[in-house]
Amino acid sequence: MITTPQPLLQVPAQGLPDQDELVRRLLSDTPLLADTPDHLLQVVNVLESYGLVLDAYSRNLIHQGKTQLLNPFPALRFFHEGFSFERLWNHLLGDRINFEYAEYCQKAMFWHGTGGMDAYFDSDEFQTACRQVIGLRSRRDPLLRLVNALYPGFAPEAIRSMTTIYALGLFWRVMSDVFIDLARRYRIGEVACVLDVVHHIRDGLVAAAANPITYEVTLGQETVWLLPPEAGLTFLVDVAVPYVEAVFFRGMPFLGTVSYNAQARQISPDQSQFKYGALYADPVPSMGAGIPPSLCMQDMFRNLPEELSSWYESHGRADADVHVQICVSFQKSMFCVTNAAIAGTMPHPLESSDPAQQEANRAYAGSWAGRLMGCQRGALL
Repeated sequence: MITTPQPLLQVPAQGLPDQDELVRRLLSDTPLLADTPDHLLQVVNVLESYGLVLDAYSRNLIHQGKTQLLNPFPALRFFHEGFSFERLWNHLLGDRINFEYAEYCQKAMFWHGTGGMDAYFDSDEFQTACRQVIGLRSRRDPLLRLVNALYPGFAPEAIRSMTTIYALGLFWRVMSDVFIDLARRYRIGEVACVLDVVHHIRDGLVAAAANPITYEVTLGQETVWLLPPEAGLTFLVDVAVPYVEAVFFRGMPFLGTVSYNAQARQISPDQSQFKYGALYADPVPSMGAGIPPSLCMQDMFRNLPEELSSWYESHGRADADVHVQICVSFQKSMFCVTNAAIAGTMPHPLESSDPAQQEANRAYAGSWAGRLMGCQRGALL
């Protein structure tokens, strides 16, 4: 029997959820994403694939933080599992994880610079640590000594960037474990609906919320704290929330999709008004030139669970647009992650009967709902 492929994006009978409806869902512990069996299948499986990819991303970024600080020629930075000519050949052929996408996300976090970690970068303590690192490295690196004399702002900026790389690696280490455990619970029946997915991610974020974000580097026989425990930086507030802000909401405009000419005014001069993140993205250009998330879609395609691969066979155009389908499913899953992050940072418990606390929760939910209004709300249906 020949099965006719179903369209990937079906036009729903109901309209897009408005701001009041989004607020209602956030305050009533109702998932933003419609709670359907198809959505459950897509979200859990695409997050399992993403979790496997994040495992590789996190290991590489943490490795870079430990070995590549102020390295002027980091050509081998992606070989965290060790260098061999076979791995080099596979790397050149593209038979590998696309770690460039991990660096793209890091650049978005670094450039938008929100949260406590970015504020700490401007502190006297961090500047002192930077000078100490530069001094120690300059003893054995005449090129760094020369560059620092000519351009004194270059090395501190490179240290800030590497610190962000390391912190992002720590963040993705936690999220990889959360997503892979989600798939495990789904297969044994503990996760049976989209709301269970949101609760699982929320609980994972909350459990790791107070995890300290620290970064210590060893140079010769000496160690330097770039992010010391005394800085008080933590997983949720100082890394997770800035990541959601930078990657899910703001993002960066893609080359070839908008003009970078300032006179064309296609890009806002105010970074806080950027709307190029994952929740705003149009999935259709996936795998097009100049679209960085295409790298992530390919990485997930290489790690796609059989259940989701089979589902794609009967939806959309099967293998002909599988990367676009993955992007659609991934966007739905990112709404679940955003939903979980909002729930995990709600000012007060949702079941509170205190009017003042209820009003604070409503204002918090309203601020997020306002931002979600410009996103791809069609993905929620």
